[in-house]
Amino acid sequence: MEITKVKGIIISEKPYKESSKLLNMITEDYGVISVIAKGSKRLKSNLRSITSKLTYAEFQINYKEGKLSTLICADIINPLFNIKKDLLKISYASYLLDLTSQVLKENNNKNIYNILVSSLLKIEDDFDPEVITNILELKYLSYLGISPNFDTCSICGKSKILTISVEKGGFICTDHHTNERIVSNKTLQIIRMLYYADIDKITKLEVSEPVKKEIYEFIDEYYESYTGLFMKTKEFLKNIKYKYI
Repeated sequence: MEITKVKGIIISEKPYKESSKLLNMITEDYGVISVIAKGSKRLKSNLRSITSKLTYAEFQINYKEGKLSTLICADIINPLFNIKKDLLKISYASYLLDLTSQVLKENNNKNIYNILVSSLLKIEDDFDPEVITNILELKYLSYLGISPNFDTCSICGKSKILTISVEKGGFICTDHHTNERIVSNKTLQIIRMLYYADIDKITKLEVSEPVKKEIYEFIDEYYESYTGLFMKTKEFLKNIKYKYI
């Protein structure tokens, strides 16, 4: 039996037969894979503590391409305790896992995994989970082939920007504004900054609530208009988020 080491994050777990679990995980090298953790439901199993959702580890598996692989053991990279003890953070993390698995179906680029891990670690370190989620959502648009234009007017290329439009694919100038809602200049600056941000290099992240609201509304409508993706975790997140406002 050949053992393969792979870094990854468990995105779901469910019972498998009497004492085992079937795990789905997002991995650095193979995208989304399914793994059986034999005997992991037993109280004395060495696999019991490393087979729960949001386990971020280096897994040793008997990897079988296109088939069900088998988990041997794992070394935890980060336990993500801070996320796991906070319902709002768990909700954001669950949505990130769900969205990432959907994006990987369209594009199995390794950078997608790296963006996910960087985002989860920032949430773990108490950065605003909503803003971190927005960064990830914006970055994934390029891997889905539907990037907005956050540099110049999406219609004519002029640099004097008035607002932003889902229908017109990004920034628009005064000449091409029709009935689009006008957002603040700060929102235009921040959404562009988030789009180009290197998540790993972020050391400070402060965005006002009005700006967050305008950015959220644009991203939400953009995904709905162009991706066709629907995730129950996003609907749950919306309900949870409003309880924290």
